[in-house]
Amino acid sequence: MSSKNRAQELQARYGNNVSSAQVNEYIAEVGIRYSTIAKQLKKYKVPNTKGQWNLASLASQRQALEDTFVASPSTTPQTCATLKTEQGVTQNLVPVKDAEFVPFGNFNDVKKVLRSKQFYPMFITGLSGNGKTYSVEQACAQLNRELIRVNITIETDEDDLIGGFRLVDGDTVWHNGPVIEALEKGAVLLLDEVDLASNKVLCLQSILEGKGVFLKKIGRYVRPAAGFTVIATANTKGKGSDDGRFVGTNVLNEAFLERFPITFEQEYPTPVTEAKILAFHCEDKNYIKHLCDWADIIRRTFKDGGIDEVISTRRLVHIAKAYSIFNDKAKAISTCINRFDDETKQAFSELYDKVDADVEFEVDKGKETE
Repeated sequence: MSSKNRAQELQARYGNNVSSAQVNEYIAEVGIRYSTIAKQLKKYKVPNTKGQWNLASLASQRQALEDTFVASPSTTPQTCATLKTEQGVTQNLVPVKDAEFVPFGNFNDVKKVLRSKQFYPMFITGLSGNGKTYSVEQACAQLNRELIRVNITIETDEDDLIGGFRLVDGDTVWHNGPVIEALEKGAVLLLDEVDLASNKVLCLQSILEGKGVFLKKIGRYVRPAAGFTVIATANTKGKGSDDGRFVGTNVLNEAFLERFPITFEQEYPTPVTEAKILAFHCEDKNYIKHLCDWADIIRRTFKDGGIDEVISTRRLVHIAKAYSIFNDKAKAISTCINRFDDETKQAFSELYDKVDADVEFEVDKGKETE
Protein backbone atom coordinates (compact mmCIF):
# COMPACT_ATOMS: atom_id res chain seq x y z
CA MET A 1 0.00 0.00 0.00
CA SER A 2 1.35 3.46 -0.90
CA SER A 3 2.21 6.04 1.77
CA LYS A 4 -0.70 8.25 0.73
CA ASN A 5 -3.21 5.39 0.81
CA ARG A 6 -1.93 4.30 4.22
CA ALA A 7 -2.30 7.84 5.53
CA GLN A 8 -5.80 8.14 4.08
CA GLU A 9 -6.83 4.87 5.72
CA LEU A 10 -5.57 6.05 9.11
CA GLN A 11 -7.25 9.42 8.65
CA ALA A 12 -10.58 7.77 7.85
CA ARG A 13 -10.31 5.75 11.04
CA TYR A 14 -8.80 8.16 13.56
CA GLY A 15 -9.10 11.66 12.09
CA ASN A 16 -6.29 14.12 11.37
CA ASN A 17 -4.31 13.63 14.59
CA VAL A 18 -2.94 10.12 14.99
CA SER A 19 -1.01 8.83 18.01
CA SER A 20 1.38 5.91 18.42
CA ALA A 21 -1.27 4.07 20.46
CA GLN A 22 -3.68 4.29 17.54
CA VAL A 23 -0.97 3.15 15.13
CA ASN A 24 -0.28 0.13 17.37
CA GLU A 25 -3.98 -0.70 17.36
CA TYR A 26 -4.04 -0.39 13.57
CA ILE A 27 -0.97 -2.57 12.89
CA ALA A 28 -2.33 -5.26 15.21
CA GLU A 29 -5.27 -5.59 12.82
CA VAL A 30 -3.52 -5.31 9.46
CA GLY A 31 -0.35 -7.22 10.41
CA ILE A 32 2.50 -4.85 9.48
CA ARG A 33 5.50 -3.56 11.43
CA TYR A 34 5.56 -0.31 13.34
CA SER A 35 8.78 0.69 11.57
CA THR A 36 7.11 0.21 8.19
CA ILE A 37 4.18 2.46 8.93
CA ALA A 38 6.40 5.04 10.66
CA LYS A 39 8.43 5.25 7.46
CA GLN A 40 5.29 5.64 5.35
CA LEU A 41 4.02 8.45 7.60
CA LYS A 42 7.37 10.23 7.86
CA LYS A 43 6.27 13.41 6.08
CA TYR A 44 3.21 13.72 8.37
CA LYS A 45 5.16 13.48 11.66
CA VAL A 46 4.65 16.36 14.06
CA PRO A 47 8.08 17.99 14.72
CA ASN A 48 9.66 17.61 18.17
CA THR A 49 7.18 14.94 19.24
CA LYS A 50 7.31 11.20 19.69
CA GLY A 51 4.64 9.12 18.04
CA GLN A 52 2.41 11.93 16.76
CA TRP A 53 1.29 12.49 13.17
CA ASN A 54 -0.90 15.16 11.62
CA LEU A 55 -2.79 14.17 8.46
CA ALA A 56 -4.66 17.45 7.94
CA SER A 57 -2.83 18.08 4.67
CA LEU A 58 -4.70 15.16 3.12
CA ALA A 59 -8.03 16.84 3.85
CA SER A 60 -6.69 20.10 2.44
CA GLN A 61 -5.65 18.35 -0.76
CA ARG A 62 -9.09 16.81 -1.20
CA GLN A 63 -10.83 20.09 -0.43
CA ALA A 64 -8.68 21.94 -2.95
CA LEU A 65 -9.51 19.33 -5.57
CA GLU A 66 -13.23 19.63 -4.86
CA ASP A 67 -13.11 23.43 -4.88
CA THR A 68 -11.29 23.37 -8.22
CA PHE A 69 -13.91 21.01 -9.63
CA VAL A 70 -16.80 23.16 -8.42
CA ALA A 71 -15.27 26.43 -9.60
CA SER A 72 -14.29 25.17 -13.06
CA PRO A 73 -16.70 26.42 -15.73
CA SER A 74 -18.26 23.54 -17.58
CA THR A 75 -21.19 22.85 -19.81
CA THR A 76 -21.58 19.36 -18.36
CA PRO A 77 -23.95 18.68 -15.46
CA GLN A 78 -22.67 19.09 -11.91
CA THR A 79 -21.81 16.07 -9.80
CA CYS A 80 -22.69 15.22 -6.24
CA ALA A 81 -19.19 16.35 -5.25
CA THR A 82 -20.60 19.86 -5.59
CA LEU A 83 -23.42 19.12 -3.19
CA LYS A 84 -21.10 17.56 -0.66
CA THR A 85 -18.78 20.56 -0.72
CA GLU A 86 -21.60 23.06 -0.32
CA GLN A 87 -23.45 21.12 2.36
CA GLY A 88 -20.37 19.88 4.20
CA VAL A 89 -22.01 16.50 4.78
CA THR A 90 -19.84 14.02 6.67
CA GLN A 91 -21.36 10.71 7.64
CA ASN A 92 -20.03 7.99 9.89
CA LEU A 93 -21.10 4.74 8.28
CA VAL A 94 -19.64 2.39 10.90
CA PRO A 95 -22.51 0.34 12.40
CA VAL A 96 -23.22 0.71 16.11
CA LYS A 97 -21.93 -2.11 18.30
CA ASP A 98 -24.78 -4.13 19.81
CA ALA A 99 -24.04 -5.30 23.34
CA GLU A 100 -26.65 -8.05 22.87
CA PHE A 101 -24.91 -9.60 19.88
CA VAL A 102 -23.83 -13.22 20.34
CA PRO A 103 -21.35 -14.41 17.68
CA PHE A 104 -21.83 -17.85 16.12
CA GLY A 105 -21.45 -19.76 12.88
CA ASN A 106 -19.28 -18.06 10.26
CA PHE A 107 -18.90 -14.80 12.17
CA ASN A 108 -15.20 -15.18 12.95
CA ASP A 109 -14.39 -16.17 9.36
CA VAL A 110 -16.26 -13.18 7.97
CA LYS A 111 -14.45 -10.98 10.45
CA LYS A 112 -11.06 -12.37 9.39
CA VAL A 113 -11.73 -11.55 5.75
CA LEU A 114 -12.82 -8.01 6.61
CA ARG A 115 -9.85 -7.50 8.92
CA SER A 116 -7.46 -8.45 6.12
CA LYS A 117 -8.66 -5.38 4.16
CA GLN A 118 -8.33 -7.46 1.00
CA PHE A 119 -10.81 -7.27 -1.81
CA TYR A 120 -12.44 -10.67 -1.38
CA PRO A 121 -16.19 -10.85 -2.10
CA MET A 122 -18.25 -13.20 0.06
CA PHE A 123 -21.64 -14.81 -0.54
CA ILE A 124 -23.59 -15.77 2.60
CA THR A 125 -26.60 -18.03 2.18
CA GLY A 126 -29.05 -19.47 4.68
CA LEU A 127 -32.66 -19.63 5.79
CA SER A 128 -34.49 -16.49 6.86
CA GLY A 129 -33.99 -15.04 10.32
CA ASN A 130 -30.65 -16.65 11.17
CA GLY A 131 -28.52 -13.51 11.48
CA LYS A 132 -26.79 -13.26 8.08
CA THR A 133 -27.09 -9.49 7.71
CA TYR A 134 -26.85 -8.83 11.44
CA SER A 135 -23.54 -10.70 11.73
CA VAL A 136 -22.01 -8.69 8.87
CA GLU A 137 -23.11 -5.44 10.51
CA GLN A 138 -21.61 -6.44 13.85
CA ALA A 139 -18.36 -7.63 12.26
CA CYS A 140 -17.99 -4.17 10.71
CA ALA A 141 -18.91 -2.54 14.03
CA GLN A 142 -16.22 -4.47 15.89
CA LEU A 143 -13.60 -3.70 13.24
CA ASN A 144 -14.62 -0.05 12.93
CA ARG A 145 -15.32 -0.61 9.23
CA GLU A 146 -17.76 1.55 7.30
CA LEU A 147 -20.67 -0.41 5.86
CA ILE A 148 -23.08 0.55 3.09
CA ARG A 149 -26.09 -1.76 2.89
CA VAL A 150 -28.21 -2.00 -0.24
CA ASN A 151 -31.49 -3.90 -0.05
CA ILE A 152 -31.89 -5.59 -3.42
CA THR A 153 -35.27 -6.10 -5.11
CA ILE A 154 -36.40 -7.17 -8.58
CA GLU A 155 -36.63 -3.44 -9.43
CA THR A 156 -33.02 -2.63 -8.50
CA ASP A 157 -31.14 -1.36 -11.55
CA GLU A 158 -27.91 0.38 -12.53
CA ASP A 159 -29.27 3.80 -11.58
CA ASP A 160 -30.06 2.58 -8.05
CA LEU A 161 -26.63 1.00 -7.62
CA ILE A 162 -24.16 3.11 -9.56
CA GLY A 163 -25.98 6.45 -9.60
CA GLY A 164 -27.53 8.82 -12.09
CA PHE A 165 -28.69 12.32 -12.80
CA ARG A 166 -31.08 14.10 -10.44
CA LEU A 167 -32.83 17.46 -10.71
CA VAL A 168 -31.75 19.69 -7.81
CA ASP A 169 -32.89 23.33 -7.63
CA GLY A 170 -33.34 23.41 -11.39
CA ASP A 171 -29.88 21.98 -12.13
CA THR A 172 -29.06 18.53 -13.47
CA VAL A 173 -26.80 16.94 -10.88
CA TRP A 174 -24.96 13.64 -10.96
CA HIS A 175 -25.66 11.68 -7.79
CA ASN A 176 -23.41 8.79 -6.75
CA GLY A 177 -25.16 5.54 -5.99
CA PRO A 178 -24.29 3.44 -2.92
CA VAL A 179 -21.82 1.32 -4.87
CA ILE A 180 -19.74 4.36 -5.88
CA GLU A 181 -19.87 5.70 -2.33
CA ALA A 182 -18.53 2.39 -1.02
CA LEU A 183 -15.83 2.27 -3.72
CA GLU A 184 -14.56 5.75 -2.92
CA LYS A 185 -14.70 5.31 0.86
CA GLY A 186 -13.07 1.88 0.90
CA ALA A 187 -16.19 0.67 2.72
CA VAL A 188 -17.84 -2.74 2.85
CA LEU A 189 -20.69 -2.99 0.35
CA LEU A 190 -23.49 -5.29 1.55
CA LEU A 191 -25.88 -6.51 -1.15
CA ASP A 192 -28.72 -7.77 1.03
CA GLU A 193 -31.20 -10.35 -0.36
CA VAL A 194 -29.23 -10.44 -3.60
CA ASP A 195 -31.17 -13.45 -4.91
CA LEU A 196 -34.16 -11.15 -5.46
CA ALA A 197 -32.20 -9.31 -8.16
CA SER A 198 -32.78 -9.32 -11.91
CA ASN A 199 -30.02 -9.51 -14.50
CA LYS A 200 -29.63 -5.73 -14.09
CA VAL A 201 -27.12 -6.39 -11.29
CA LEU A 202 -24.67 -7.48 -13.97
CA CYS A 203 -23.63 -3.83 -14.05
CA LEU A 204 -21.51 -4.83 -11.03
CA GLN A 205 -19.34 -7.32 -12.91
CA SER A 206 -16.20 -5.18 -13.13
CA ILE A 207 -16.68 -4.07 -9.52
CA LEU A 208 -16.85 -7.71 -8.38
CA GLU A 209 -13.50 -8.21 -10.09
CA GLY A 210 -11.96 -5.44 -8.00
CA LYS A 211 -11.42 -3.17 -11.02
CA GLY A 212 -13.76 -0.33 -10.20
CA VAL A 213 -16.15 1.10 -12.76
CA PHE A 214 -16.24 3.66 -15.55
CA LEU A 215 -19.13 6.13 -15.15
CA LYS A 216 -19.95 6.49 -18.82
CA LYS A 217 -22.55 9.21 -18.25
CA ILE A 218 -20.00 11.64 -16.85
CA GLY A 219 -16.79 10.15 -18.27
CA ARG A 220 -15.09 9.35 -14.96
CA TYR A 221 -13.37 6.17 -13.83
CA VAL A 222 -13.74 5.23 -10.17
CA ARG A 223 -11.16 2.89 -8.69
CA PRO A 224 -11.76 1.08 -5.39
CA ALA A 225 -10.14 2.65 -2.35
CA ALA A 226 -8.16 0.47 0.03
CA GLY A 227 -10.36 -1.81 2.07
CA PHE A 228 -13.30 -1.94 -0.33
CA THR A 229 -15.01 -5.32 -0.64
CA VAL A 230 -18.44 -6.81 -1.33
CA ILE A 231 -20.64 -9.14 0.70
CA ALA A 232 -23.90 -10.60 -0.62
CA THR A 233 -26.55 -12.29 1.52
CA ALA A 234 -29.32 -14.52 0.21
CA ASN A 235 -31.82 -17.16 1.30
CA THR A 236 -30.85 -19.33 -1.66
CA LYS A 237 -27.63 -19.98 -3.56
CA GLY A 238 -28.82 -17.98 -6.53
CA LYS A 239 -30.58 -20.92 -8.16
CA GLY A 240 -34.13 -19.95 -7.27
CA SER A 241 -36.47 -21.49 -4.70
CA ASP A 242 -37.83 -24.90 -5.71
CA ASP A 243 -40.15 -25.29 -2.73
CA GLY A 244 -41.69 -21.82 -3.08
CA ARG A 245 -40.63 -20.73 0.40
CA PHE A 246 -38.79 -17.70 -0.92
CA VAL A 247 -41.14 -16.28 -3.53
CA GLY A 248 -39.49 -13.72 -5.78
CA THR A 249 -35.99 -15.17 -5.65
CA ASN A 250 -34.42 -15.57 -9.06
CA VAL A 251 -31.85 -17.71 -10.80
CA LEU A 252 -28.80 -15.46 -10.88
CA ASN A 253 -26.41 -15.33 -13.81
CA GLU A 254 -23.62 -17.88 -13.38
CA ALA A 255 -20.99 -15.31 -14.36
CA PHE A 256 -22.25 -13.07 -11.54
CA LEU A 257 -22.13 -15.88 -8.94
CA GLU A 258 -18.69 -17.00 -10.11
CA ARG A 259 -17.23 -13.66 -9.06
CA PHE A 260 -17.76 -14.51 -5.38
CA PRO A 261 -14.69 -16.55 -4.35
CA ILE A 262 -16.22 -18.03 -1.19
CA THR A 263 -19.69 -18.94 0.00
CA PHE A 264 -20.63 -19.33 3.65
CA GLU A 265 -23.63 -21.48 4.56
CA GLN A 266 -25.26 -19.92 7.60
CA GLU A 267 -27.12 -22.32 9.88
CA TYR A 268 -29.32 -21.48 12.85
CA PRO A 269 -27.37 -21.26 16.12
CA THR A 270 -27.23 -24.22 18.48
CA PRO A 271 -29.74 -24.32 21.38
CA VAL A 272 -26.97 -23.26 23.78
CA THR A 273 -26.06 -20.21 21.69
CA GLU A 274 -29.69 -19.40 21.08
CA ALA A 275 -30.34 -19.46 24.83
CA LYS A 276 -27.65 -16.78 25.26
CA ILE A 277 -29.40 -14.64 22.65
CA LEU A 278 -32.82 -14.99 24.29
CA ALA A 279 -31.40 -14.24 27.74
CA PHE A 280 -31.17 -10.58 26.71
CA HIS A 281 -34.95 -10.50 26.25
CA CYS A 282 -36.29 -12.91 28.86
CA GLU A 283 -35.30 -13.68 32.47
CA ASP A 284 -37.11 -17.03 32.74
CA LYS A 285 -34.33 -19.56 32.12
CA ASN A 286 -36.70 -22.54 32.01
CA TYR A 287 -38.88 -20.85 29.41
CA ILE A 288 -35.81 -20.02 27.34
CA LYS A 289 -34.61 -23.62 27.48
CA HIS A 290 -38.01 -24.95 26.46
CA LEU A 291 -38.22 -22.50 23.55
CA CYS A 292 -34.76 -23.45 22.27
CA ASP A 293 -35.45 -27.18 22.57
CA TRP A 294 -38.80 -26.70 20.81
CA ALA A 295 -37.22 -24.77 17.94
CA ASP A 296 -34.42 -27.33 17.61
CA ILE A 297 -36.91 -30.21 17.27
CA ILE A 298 -38.91 -28.27 14.68
CA ARG A 299 -35.80 -27.55 12.63
CA ARG A 300 -34.64 -31.16 12.66
CA THR A 301 -38.13 -32.27 11.63
CA PHE A 302 -38.09 -29.65 8.87
CA LYS A 303 -34.76 -30.96 7.54
CA ASP A 304 -36.17 -34.49 7.51
CA GLY A 305 -39.15 -33.28 5.48
CA GLY A 306 -41.69 -33.91 8.24
CA ILE A 307 -42.92 -30.31 8.32
CA ASP A 308 -43.01 -27.42 5.84
CA GLU A 309 -42.28 -24.52 8.18
CA VAL A 310 -39.50 -23.64 10.59
CA ILE A 311 -39.03 -21.46 13.68
CA SER A 312 -36.22 -18.97 13.10
CA THR A 313 -33.98 -17.34 15.67
CA ARG A 314 -35.68 -14.04 14.86
CA ARG A 315 -39.08 -15.56 15.71
CA LEU A 316 -37.77 -16.89 19.03
CA VAL A 317 -36.68 -13.36 19.89
CA HIS A 318 -40.18 -12.16 18.93
CA ILE A 319 -41.66 -14.71 21.34
CA ALA A 320 -39.33 -13.71 24.17
CA LYS A 321 -40.23 -10.05 23.69
CA ALA A 322 -43.95 -10.90 23.53
CA TYR A 323 -43.61 -12.72 26.86
CA SER A 324 -42.01 -9.63 28.42
CA ILE A 325 -45.09 -7.66 27.29
CA PHE A 326 -47.96 -10.08 27.99
CA ASN A 327 -46.37 -12.10 30.83
CA ASP A 328 -48.18 -15.12 29.37
CA LYS A 329 -46.08 -17.92 27.88
CA ALA A 330 -48.84 -19.50 25.81
CA LYS A 331 -50.03 -16.16 24.48
CA ALA A 332 -46.49 -15.11 23.59
CA ILE A 333 -46.07 -18.24 21.48
CA SER A 334 -49.55 -18.17 19.98
CA THR A 335 -49.42 -14.55 18.83
CA CYS A 336 -46.01 -15.11 17.23
CA ILE A 337 -46.96 -18.29 15.34
CA ASN A 338 -50.28 -16.93 14.07
CA ARG A 339 -48.51 -16.09 10.81
CA PHE A 340 -48.53 -19.81 9.93
CA ASP A 341 -51.54 -21.75 8.58
CA ASP A 342 -53.90 -23.46 11.05
CA GLU A 343 -52.41 -26.92 10.58
CA THR A 344 -48.89 -25.71 11.24
CA LYS A 345 -49.97 -23.62 14.26
CA GLN A 346 -51.65 -26.67 15.78
CA ALA A 347 -48.61 -28.85 15.16
CA PHE A 348 -46.27 -26.28 16.71
CA SER A 349 -48.57 -25.82 19.73
CA GLU A 350 -48.91 -29.55 20.34
CA LEU A 351 -45.17 -29.98 20.12
CA TYR A 352 -44.55 -27.24 22.66
CA ASP A 353 -47.05 -28.90 25.02
CA LYS A 354 -44.81 -31.97 24.95
CA VAL A 355 -41.71 -29.91 25.67
CA ASP A 356 -43.27 -27.83 28.45
CA ALA A 357 -46.16 -29.50 30.23
CA ASP A 358 -46.85 -26.40 32.34
CA VAL A 359 -48.10 -24.41 29.34
CA GLU A 360 -51.57 -24.98 27.93
CA PHE A 361 -52.89 -23.43 24.74
CA GLU A 362 -56.52 -22.43 24.32
CA VAL A 363 -58.27 -24.56 21.72
CA ASP A 364 -60.87 -21.91 20.89
CA LYS A 365 -60.16 -18.38 22.08
CA GLY A 366 -63.42 -16.87 20.83
CA LYS A 367 -63.77 -13.13 21.18
CA GLU A 368 -62.11 -11.35 24.01
CA THR A 369 -64.27 -8.90 25.91
CA GLU A 370 -63.01 -5.88 27.71
